[in-house]
Amino acid sequence: MTVRDAQRRFDRAAETFDSADFVHAATRQGLLARLEPMTVAATTIVDLGSATGASAQALRRRFRRATVVAVDISLPMLRRSARRSSWLSRRPTVQADARQLPFADHSVDLVFSNLLLPWIGDRDRLFAEVARVLRKDGLFLFSTLGPDSLAGLRHEPFADMHDVGDELVRAGLRDPVLDVDRLTVNYRDERSLARDLDAVGATGCLPGKVDNLDIGLELVYGHCWGAGTLPARGEIRIDSGQIGRRNE
Repeated sequence: MTVRDAQRRFDRAAETFDSADFVHAATRQGLLARLEPMTVAATTIVDLGSATGASAQALRRRFRRATVVAVDISLPMLRRSARRSSWLSRRPTVQADARQLPFADHSVDLVFSNLLLPWIGDRDRLFAEVARVLRKDGLFLFSTLGPDSLAGLRHEPFADMHDVGDELVRAGLRDPVLDVDRLTVNYRDERSLARDLDAVGATGCLPGKVDNLDIGLELVYGHCWGAGTLPARGEIRIDSGQIGRRNE
């Protein structure tokens, strides 16, 4: 899927997104729970792939002195996000491709990204941008879907979390930690499933007739830290723990 295709999907879904965002709500709460015990001195926060702004709103409550910037590819989504603020407290929103962020190097303390990764075909570029804008010891906190998600509904599985961990290290981010939770959503009929998928921009996920209406989701949560330096051109970083001993 191209960036333009994804943008059109979410433009259309902006008005209905909040009516069917229960999976996003579950992973948002999972991310916020994982953030709670961490010590993060954040003055600049980016909610990457902010959709209608529920995560940005929660982050503003958690970090009351920080500037929280909602970033999304969809302008209608950002307009919905802006409605969560009163005219007395306008909050910054930025329309941008997550792989080309309009922020200076090492200028962000926390990048928070809830279920953006499943829509990104080129995760290496995304992670490289996160590594670029994140300050040293800044936090990248994200959720995504694992390969067991939507079994039977997708032609291609979502990325394995071990691959995601390798990609984070390759981008120059450090100490990635990933864990998995599981969620099953039960639908009465195929029409209800199709309606919810359409409401959140996942139109076209149904391959045809669906036999099993118990939809399983593998929820992957991850975090890692900014290194403060970027790999030089042509340089590849490898976790030393992945290097095996040579057999003599």
